[in-house]
Amino acid sequence: MALIITDECINCDVCEPECPNDAISQGDTIYIIDPNKCTECVGHYDTPQCVEVCPVDCIPKDPNHVESMEQLQAKYEKLMAAKGK
Repeated sequence: MALIITDECINCDVCEPECPNDAISQGDTIYIIDPNKCTECVGHYDTPQCVEVCPVDCIPKDPNHVESMEQLQAKYEKLMAAKGK
C-alpha cells in the first residue's frame, strides 16, 4: 500500500525531507503523498520514515492503493532505474 496523509496534518515540514522517493510534497492545505512514488520505504528502510517522524500520527496506509510487498519492491526497483541507480 501507499501511504496517505490525513487532515490531521499540521504542516510541520518534517516528513517531506525524510522521503527517499520524493513522494511527499506540499498540497493546497496539507502535505500529500504521490502513490506512484510511495513504496513505504521498501528498498530503503525497514519502516516508513515519514511515519517515524510524524508528530501527530496522521500517515496511515492508503486503502485506495493496496499493494503487496512484492509490488512495493518492484515499484522501488522501477523508481531506482528511472533515477539511474
